[in-house]
Amino acid sequence: MSSTILLSRGRVVDPRNGVDGVRDVLVRDGVIAEVSEAPLKVRDARVVDATGKLVLPGFIDLHVHLREPGEEGKETVLTGCMAAVAGGFTAVVAMPNTKPVNDSVLVSEYVKAKAREARLCHVYLAGAITKGLQGEEMAEMGALVGAGCVCITDDGRPVMNAGLMRRALQYAQLFNLPVMVHEEDLTLSGKGVMNEGRASTRLGLAGIPPSAEVAMVARDMVLLEETKGRLHVAHVSCEGSVRLIREARRRGLNVTAEATPHHFILDDEAVGAYDTHARMNPPLRTRRDIEAVREGLVDGTIDAIATDHAPHGVLEKQVEFDKAWNGVVGLETALGLTLSLVREGVMSLQRAVALLTDGPARAFGLPGGHLAVGAPADVTVVEPDAEWTVDSARFFSRSRNTPFHGRRLTGRVAQTWVSGRLVFEDGQIKESR
Repeated sequence: MSSTILLSRGRVVDPRNGVDGVRDVLVRDGVIAEVSEAPLKVRDARVVDATGKLVLPGFIDLHVHLREPGEEGKETVLTGCMAAVAGGFTAVVAMPNTKPVNDSVLVSEYVKAKAREARLCHVYLAGAITKGLQGEEMAEMGALVGAGCVCITDDGRPVMNAGLMRRALQYAQLFNLPVMVHEEDLTLSGKGVMNEGRASTRLGLAGIPPSAEVAMVARDMVLLEETKGRLHVAHVSCEGSVRLIREARRRGLNVTAEATPHHFILDDEAVGAYDTHARMNPPLRTRRDIEAVREGLVDGTIDAIATDHAPHGVLEKQVEFDKAWNGVVGLETALGLTLSLVREGVMSLQRAVALLTDGPARAFGLPGGHLAVGAPADVTVVEPDAEWTVDSARFFSRSRNTPFHGRRLTGRVAQTWVSGRLVFEDGQIKESR
């Protein structure tokens, strides 16, 4: 393959650099060499006609569970990367709740080696806040940073010990490291399995009140203000959480946040007749919460759309609702679901693209997220009007647990380029070697 690629006459949307219009994008040796309003003629280039398509910075997902090591039956680094590039994601951040937990250099190096073997998308690492995710003793943060971790988190579990959380925020400052938090007060969520409200009452299921999330957000804002640390709130689901984050940002606190497509598309009525594919943590909330999350995405309170891609096997979902595992896969549906907000008039296309690219890149200080000259040639080409139906049987992910199976979506990834290499095109993973 030529090391020079010309993406010709596509609509380039690059929010960081204020670009929205028909452009030619020249890629040379894995980086962006030129972005031109006028058509370019480059003798040695492979020309890709992008007419009628969107040419976007490669998407970045701050919150993905790749399951390897330990649960390869659900997902591997390879299959997770395949799902990522099929969804237009050129970079993902892998959560540490593997088996064993990524609380050590050894596990970090293992995941990095698997990502190098896959050679599809960039895989960044999240290290654990506490050893074994037990919430009792801090992991060796300096060693994890040295191994390449770009954040620390006990995602899937809250740090209930406020003193430990305070120390984590303080110590992370030495490395300018974001501390990603799963906000849940276990004394409030208890044995709940879905949002506490009319739907849980009708179904006879134990509920999780919004205060289980909001109370922990409030606690961590107090700790953040005191420590002057760097906090990232994962999978925001509640109106109260959005309000607290907005207020904290207005006060100048260093806090970023993400929201998932399932939390800004579905409410708790999606549980329907005990559909376990609608069980996740935090749970689906109410329409009022959805509207608040959407407002936060639009006004900048929430920086990024992240999938919380959480693969599970059939046997972990085809059980009674209160015995099912939490989580859904999301890498391959995120674009279509996000573009539905654009079609509904909730947000502009520019804002939607920013939430998938520039926002997450800035939140964690990652390369990419834009198409300026010299930037990595991580590019997602989208057919904006292509209609398709979600068919979980055709996912590249090893798991099928999605509440969106059968949903009609508009907007599909045509190509994904990573460091100037074509890794996905027209529904197929391309040879990565």
